[in-house]
Amino acid sequence: MYTNPQERSSNPHFSSTSETDPSAMQLESFPLSKNSYRNCFKTMGENKAADLLRYGKSKEGCISLAQGEGTRPTPDFICEAVHKALTDGKTFYSFGAGLPELRQEISNYYSRIYNVQVPTNRITVTSSGTNAVHYALLSILEEGDEVVAVTPIWKNLIGITELAGGVISEFPMQQTQEGWTLDLDRLFESCSASTKALLIVTPNNPTGWTMSGHDIKRVSEFARERGIWIIADEVYGRCVHDLERAPSFLDYACAEDRLYVINSFSKSWAMTGWRLGWLVGPADAEDKIRDLILYENMGPPTFTQVGGIEALRHGEEFLVNQKALWMENLELVIERLHRIPGLQVVRPNAAFYAFIRVEGDVDSYHLAKEIIDDAGLSLAPGAAFGKGFGQYLRLCFAVERDVLSKALDRLDEYFSARLASLES
Repeated sequence: MYTNPQERSSNPHFSSTSETDPSAMQLESFPLSKNSYRNCFKTMGENKAADLLRYGKSKEGCISLAQGEGTRPTPDFICEAVHKALTDGKTFYSFGAGLPELRQEISNYYSRIYNVQVPTNRITVTSSGTNAVHYALLSILEEGDEVVAVTPIWKNLIGITELAGGVISEFPMQQTQEGWTLDLDRLFESCSASTKALLIVTPNNPTGWTMSGHDIKRVSEFARERGIWIIADEVYGRCVHDLERAPSFLDYACAEDRLYVINSFSKSWAMTGWRLGWLVGPADAEDKIRDLILYENMGPPTFTQVGGIEALRHGEEFLVNQKALWMENLELVIERLHRIPGLQVVRPNAAFYAFIRVEGDVDSYHLAKEIIDDAGLSLAPGAAFGKGFGQYLRLCFAVERDVLSKALDRLDEYFSARLASLES
């Protein structure tokens, strides 16, 4: 029986013949690291934000504004189409890159909403936007390649990069009184010979910042000249408050650009639990991504893709109604937060988050837990979105008005009591 070398050396009943038996010598020198898990699990660290989210949900009566989803369920017309698909027996294997009908519908969607032509061979249907980012990274990263990520950014995207073998270099945006800004010159200077990709979320979660078309053009030209990939997460592209859609990297792309664009059905059509998204890449990436899919999960469930088709075909009215709620809620959030001493927030122009800066020496993980315990309100800690954001909390306002009002009352009461305690 093979045993661990350390066990053999410390076991008085084990008789070693390593001096005369070459095979025993080979066993003695067998490296223990072969039995270890990957090193990335040591560097990624624990996901404290996910732990806090679960903690908040375990507290009876706690209002959760920590997760990036609203309270409205998926609209009936999508659910009914999927119910029919199940009744019709559409429960068999799909195509790895997605149903041809859905890929065509995504192509039609880009033509209709974005006025760009994206052929279906550049479109892959994925099991969520997160899954799309993972495929994009897996297709290009070698062990140790650098990915420069504009932060703040959702922690899962940093973790996915590390799982794919990449090394994250965080480049933080700056908050001003007018809003969040990104210094492109300094971003370009931060790229090195080992930089394989830029990772940019626009519109941004958690700040609501949106990259302008002019800046997208500059980034595209820089990456093109340097041979750097761009991975653009545009999941919130339709969640712009006063426009039909945000500027897209596809607006300024050439067919041969090393560009991946990620999107999802989760936010615009209230389909977070469906885990359905898509990936747009260069034409020559199609077979690479398909191979990754075949060896990972064989593609998204067939019947959920029917829901995606319905969302794209008939979901505009639902999206408009959602945006109206977000806009109304945004006004309430800004008005109420500006009245709470010690809190600072700038108005986002997209998405449905308030990224709140708390004055003073703050540990956002500790603060978020305290707010759960003392106020019955769950918010996401800013430190989960990158280095240097430990003074922030993220509040999701894509919820019904009465829920939001009650949550803001609790937040106001908590910080009023906190201020009184600090002054006493």
